Amino acid sequence: MSNELVLAVEDLTVSFDGFKAVDKLNLYVEKNELRVIIGPNGAGKTTVLDLICGRTKATSGSIKFKDIELTKYPEYKIVQVGVGRKFQTPSIYENLSVLENLEISFPRGRGVFGSLVFARTQDVVDRIMEIAEMIFLSDQLEVQAGLLSHGQKQWLEIGMLLIQDPELLMLDEPVAGMSVSEREKTAELLNRISQGRSVIVIEHDMEFVKRIAHKVTVLHQGKLLAEGNMDAVQSNPKVIEVYLGH
Repeated sequence: MSNELVLAVEDLTVSFDGFKAVDKLNLYVEKNELRVIIGPNGAGKTTVLDLICGRTKATSGSIKFKDIELTKYPEYKIVQVGVGRKFQTPSIYENLSVLENLEISFPRGRGVFGSLVFARTQDVVDRIMEIAEMIFLSDQLEVQAGLLSHGQKQWLEIGMLLIQDPELLMLDEPVAGMSVSEREKTAELLNRISQGRSVIVIEHDMEFVKRIAHKVTVLHQGKLLAEGNMDAVQSNPKVIEVYLGH
């Protein structure tokens, strides 16, 4: 891992009617790092992703992606500079094939209209094949997306983000509802993805976290409670107290 920062969140605060959902948070993510954010319900985990991707506006503080201050940017612009975000429920085009879903997501074909008018050139096909292979869907390209298993839909959505080649990819509980074998493949997928970009994952499944995290950040009541590798975090008395007290 290099020490080049991709994301620097400083003193980030967001208040909803006086309630601080995120409270003076500092978070630094390096290039090609796979960071997992854990914490009990209501810790502010999803809100942090909402703030980074521009879905929620910060009350105060700074979010720098490389050297760009994201708090000033609208959501679509944050996507354009290279930040991809996957929500808990997969948003795929159920009635289109896997191939078409990936094709629509290709940067040149932004939006349905764009994809109708741009030709399926060799570079697009090559990229689709490469991503399909990565997300374990090579042999499902012609299958209608709505017919995929829950896990495969999650992979397809990750593929739809990957094809845009973001430098920072954020995933909210990617293995929720997956079978054991799908979880294993997802761990493999995320380890592979982080070789060329930074990834932030919110996750509850501790076994899964152990398999993927380079570094773990623990949030509690909107504040940073602990940070470090999984072993250090798991043996941290403050962390144990928060988890056992819930």
